[in-house]
Formats: sequence, C-alpha cells, structure tokens
Amino acid sequence: MLRIIDARTGEPVDAAPARRGLTRIEAHTEGFDVTALRVLLVADLLVRALELGGTPVWALLDEERRRAELRAGAAALGIRPFEEGRDAAAGLGEAQVLHVVREGGAEPDGVRVAVAAVHSEAPPEEADPAALRLALLSGRRSVPVRLDAAVLAEAHDTLVRWRRAVAGWARQPSRPIPDEVRAQLRTAWEDDLDVPGVLGVLRRVASAPDLADGARFETYAYADRLLGLDLAHDLGTPA
Repeated sequence: MLRIIDARTGEPVDAAPARRGLTRIEAHTEGFDVTALRVLLVADLLVRALELGGTPVWALLDEERRRAELRAGAAALGIRPFEEGRDAAAGLGEAQVLHVVREGGAEPDGVRVAVAAVHSEAPPEEADPAALRLALLSGRRSVPVRLDAAVLAEAHDTLVRWRRAVAGWARQPSRPIPDEVRAQLRTAWEDDLDVPGVLGVLRRVASAPDLADGARFETYAYADRLLGLDLAHDLGTPA
C-alpha cells in the first residue's frame, strides 16, 4: 500500500482508500517553470504507482494560466495528460484526494503532497527530455533539485548505459523477477514515493553477479512502468 507524507501534518497517510475506490490527484502548478514540471512529474508518478497497485485514478490539472506550455512540457517529459476542471469531479465518488503542490505554494483542503523547487543553471529546453526526467527523479521530492550541465550530462550517460544494457539483456531468455527484488522495488516506491530508492535497486540489479540477464531485463521493464524512462528504447538495435 502506497503511503505518502501529508505536508499539512508531516504524517504518512494511505494514498489509496482501503477498498480500492477512486483516488483523485490534483496537480497545482502555479504557472509554468521547471518546478511546475516537477509538480506534474510527481503527480504522474503517483498515478503510475497507484495503478500498479490496482487503484483507479483520476488525474486533474488545476491551473488557469499557460496551460498550453505546461501540456507541451509535460508531454516532452513523458508525463501522461491531465484532465481539466474540478467541477467534473462532482459525483465521481472518489474515496481519496491528493493535492500535489509546490513547497510553500497553494494550500488546498485535503492531503497535500509537497514538491521542492528546482534551481536550473542550464536551459532545460535544451536537454534531452528523458535525461531531464531522470535528473528530476534522482532526488526525493522533498529535496530541492539543482540542474546544471554536469547533472544533465550524468543523467544522459546513465540513460544511454541502461538502455544499451536492457537491449542486450533482452537477447537472452526471459527469467522471472526474483521475489526479493520485486519486494525491494515496491517497498521503495510505496514508502512516500522513494524513487531514488527504486533507482538504487536498479543499480544493484545491473551488477548482481548471480542474476540472469533475462531477470535483469524483466526487472528494468517492470520498474519502468513507474519511472517512464523508455528503458526499452534500444530494443532491436544492432549489438
């Protein structure tokens, strides 16, 4: 069960209702900048994590300004579209509502998932979108992110390395994900959406000496359902 820290109280709450009723996720971006995109990315991760746990989710963008820029930026980062208009929520009967907000920003009623600011020293529009997504995923959402050329280059190199590895592992017979590895992944992302913990599991899996390549492939493919990094991008390319 995904547990998330409520910024109002500092205490963890269940992100999904006990009976798997609908969870509504509202993203409050307050304009358009890289921090707004990080807010949308965290909301996207919440949607993905809840869906992996079998919870129906409705994602809503609560923003009146610069919607076109937000949607274009989100699409480039592989963030799935959000619907608009809270009035449409009436009568849906959702059992849980999560508000994803920037730290120190809007304070809507209900559970608030706070996202720390992004301080960018490099034009994010010039970065590879997948590398930018990975850079934004590499820190806990409560910790400010500093983007510069070195951070984006490191994320790009990691992404290239992992995609090549996944393509190579895919050439071997498939093997099931070890139970302990699956448990480590779920424990990480269900603990207040600890994505850096998920990335740490992937790093260990890549170098584990006793793991079959087919199991490495399945592990990365499974984790990518949360991460959205298109890790299978290089499948079918020449070795």
